[in-house]
Amino acid sequence: MKAVAVLPGKPNSVHLREIPTPRLADQPHPHVCLIPEGRGVLVKVLQIGVDATDREINEALYGNAPPGGEHLVIGHESFGQVLEVGDKVTEVKPGDFVSCTVRRPGGSLFDQIGRNDITSEEVYYERGINLCHGYLTEHFVDDAEYVVKVPQNLKHLGVLSEPASVCAKAIEQAFLAQQRLQVWQPKRAFVLGAGQIGLLATMMLKLRNIDVYTVATRPGPHLKSEIAEAYGATYVSTKQTSLADLAQQVGKPDLIFEATGNAEVCFRAMETLAHNGALIWTSITGGKYDVSVDAAKINLEWVLGNKLLVGSVNGNRRHFELGLQALSHGELTYPGVTGRILTNPIAGLDHYAEMMHQLEDKDALKVFVNVGE
Repeated sequence: MKAVAVLPGKPNSVHLREIPTPRLADQPHPHVCLIPEGRGVLVKVLQIGVDATDREINEALYGNAPPGGEHLVIGHESFGQVLEVGDKVTEVKPGDFVSCTVRRPGGSLFDQIGRNDITSEEVYYERGINLCHGYLTEHFVDDAEYVVKVPQNLKHLGVLSEPASVCAKAIEQAFLAQQRLQVWQPKRAFVLGAGQIGLLATMMLKLRNIDVYTVATRPGPHLKSEIAEAYGATYVSTKQTSLADLAQQVGKPDLIFEATGNAEVCFRAMETLAHNGALIWTSITGGKYDVSVDAAKINLEWVLGNKLLVGSVNGNRRHFELGLQALSHGELTYPGVTGRILTNPIAGLDHYAEMMHQLEDKDALKVFVNVGE
């Protein structure tokens, strides 16, 4: 069967290749964890989302092939339909629409209790990213433990399951950490970035009745500003209003959700947060980028202001379920808005070069590949 892969460490090596079609009993990553007997799920791929992570892996900024191999099948945002299940699978059945989590367990205590998303090991295993093949192919097999059912009425948004899980987990992590304050009721949030993660975070924070300012570079009106405003947020262009000026005008934010992919913005956000506030970093920034900040001032304000920095990476199945719940709530509250994020469909695996080209388009919100029907 066809798959889109890279040669990790070799820039711009993305290519189409033939790989074996998996069978239900196959082990997709035996070097990490074996599928228990009878727990396999065979999935036909329908759509795969791609994003800056896939672009940066192709640029050789990070990513590694599975042990013993030279190529890595990319694609970590999955949506498909179950074809066959093992005799001990109860979570899903043939015909169900599903997504699949990304991280696989290593050997730490956190991995052993099902929290492989917060492994304490330096080496981590992620499908389509590091040491495990991804989903940008025609079929895949995995343990039912990592397969998440997508409701029938959300199949039009199923390819957003993984990005939604990222947002849902990150917001939950901030609220869990802020229990240290005993009473934390954020009234104002800045979402930095108006890509798919920024917009989904905007929606989820608005669902919590928070006053949200979605901040990006380009002045509106355009699709990104329209979607943010359709969620009830205020769109702000940094070309017109700086973060510092915005905070002076509306007040410092209790919560900042950073989703720009820009290392400098990650650190600049630290200068704006309110006392007792939480800053969430979700960006993965590869390569090298030097940033100059007033470290002494930030240190002073963060210590005296009891401020919190939360880093959050992709989640486990419960976070996928939380993300799907948020997508469903969002559809009821803002009908048809989230679907506008799906801007750039690619017609099949053969068009992988166009896929990578679309990832360079600053106006592309969600690039996704239509693999099957």
